[in-house]
Amino acid sequence: DDAFITGRATEINPRVAGYVAALYVDDNQHVKAGDLLLQIDPADYEASLAQSVASLDAARSKVADAQSQIALAEATERSAAADVASAEAAAINASRVLERAQLANAQVKEAVSGQEIDQAKSDARTTAAALTSARAKAAEAKAQTIARKADLATANANVRQSEAAVKSADLNLGYTKIVAPVAGRITHRTVEKGDYLQSGQALFAIVQPELWVVANYKETQLELMHKGQPVTIEVDAFPDRKLSGHVDSFQRGTGAQFSLLPPENATGNYVKVVQRVPVKIVFDETPPADMILGPGMSVVPTVKIR
Repeated sequence: DDAFITGRATEINPRVAGYVAALYVDDNQHVKAGDLLLQIDPADYEASLAQSVASLDAARSKVADAQSQIALAEATERSAAADVASAEAAAINASRVLERAQLANAQVKEAVSGQEIDQAKSDARTTAAALTSARAKAAEAKAQTIARKADLATANANVRQSEAAVKSADLNLGYTKIVAPVAGRITHRTVEKGDYLQSGQALFAIVQPELWVVANYKETQLELMHKGQPVTIEVDAFPDRKLSGHVDSFQRGTGAQFSLLPPENATGNYVKVVQRVPVKIVFDETPPADMILGPGMSVVPTVKIR
């Protein structure tokens, strides 16, 4: 007589907080998988999504700007490289002019005037300084190109972050609509329109139509029981009607072993108590529609072992 009908009950909880804008179900109502059950006020989440989308647009704009800055920096770098080449040519030419003038004077005294020598030396120093300056500007241009590429990498990272924020905001907006994950009947409803809900709060449960019996037989009754044996099931609520079923499976462990405080037989005085083992019994056919059955109802199953 320690046997009850049981089934699967799916607890429904919100994933986001907010006020209940609309409630579409009532106690004991049958729902199908995918049916809209409840609507949380979406205004805050719509605003958050709009803000995230605007941030994403701004981040993408910065990427475009960073790309144009890279193009400009690369053009400047190419121009600086050309200036270096020109300065190198001028410096080489001035150096050669000075060398030729000095060589001519070495071969023939005063073949080149002192004024010309001084001018050649001045030109050589000027072109050398111009080359040094051009190389410095080229290095600066290259550094600017590297910096602009770093800015582009940062801008792309901000875009990815903004895309994630948009996705999160869109998900949260979607979570304001709570739909039925399975088909069944609404039970234990604790929510009303206008309530403020917290994330994870229990709202109601959906009891699925599949039912079975868990019979807690004494361990001394299990010797001749095995899977597949026929079972006659009497429901206390319908004493004049019997249902047929069969043994489906046996729990690997007693009910006490999986209780909140399992027994610790190795401590204190020991008194042997016959334990009970949950046995799952399934109905051979779906119970008639006029028999209102649900989890927790008492039954008396009789297993035919011979």
